[in-house]
Amino acid sequence: MTPAPNPDRRSAQARRNILDTTIELIARNGHANVTIEAIAAAAGVGKTTIYRWWPSKGALALDAINDHVGEALDFPDTGDVVADLRGQITELVNLLNGDIGVVFRGVIAEAQSAPAIGAAILETIIEPRTRACQARLVTAVAVGQLRADIPTRAMVELLYAPVYYRLLLGADALRPQDVPDLLDHCLTGLRSPAGDRMAP
Repeated sequence: MTPAPNPDRRSAQARRNILDTTIELIARNGHANVTIEAIAAAAGVGKTTIYRWWPSKGALALDAINDHVGEALDFPDTGDVVADLRGQITELVNLLNGDIGVVFRGVIAEAQSAPAIGAAILETIIEPRTRACQARLVTAVAVGQLRADIPTRAMVELLYAPVYYRLLLGADALRPQDVPDLLDHCLTGLRSPAGDRMAP
């Protein structure tokens, strides 16, 4: 007797198809040019299936980003915080230079007129990774590799601001080979050696 189809497996496969299709279509056509209907058709599901799991295209795109990123942006701890940051930020830059970067820019654009999407970006993407980075920086502070008088959240903002500035504004290319210098500039600071003696 042929076993009945497993509905959970079928749902898991449909979800997988939807997430993969979302990344593919938005990366190819741009966020604004892709509809839920187009995603549903390409994924081989009805649009009601998508709306059952996600309330909007932005929410779906965010879930697709998180699904594809997975543990790729975890923070290593080799004992050398500079090497760990260099590796993690380089991996982020490589990721943002691909399809994920295209999708992320589209979601950020949508968030400007959709506060719920902006809140979801913070809740599902930014805050979890900020906390993970802070935990790594706390360890570095404890062993004397970083200053103890700067809040770790401010450190995160300083370290990652150049990446997102380049990604979102396109003022300069987002290049992995620039990461060591950007990191060095951030960790060294802008003040000249004689800065403390100079008049304001």
